[in-house]
Amino acid sequence: MAAKKTKSDLVVFRPTKEITQMLKDAVKATDRPKSYIIKKALEMYLEDYTDYQIAVDRFNDPSDKIITWKEMESRLKNAK
Repeated sequence: MAAKKTKSDLVVFRPTKEITQMLKDAVKATDRPKSYIIKKALEMYLEDYTDYQIAVDRFNDPSDKIITWKEMESRLKNAK
């Protein structure tokens, strides 16, 4: 059975000269197309950004109790 093609959105942007050079270097080093490098870089960034934003939101939430490292260790030991 053939793989089903998915439709994707077109995104256009103008990278700086520095980013363009970094992209060229990555393409040369990995022998991958620009589109692959850009897609992977964006995926990694968005995953990290999402994790970062969740952490910031929790840190700024007064109802989200902050615990000590000792308390975390205790909870982890008791969870086994």
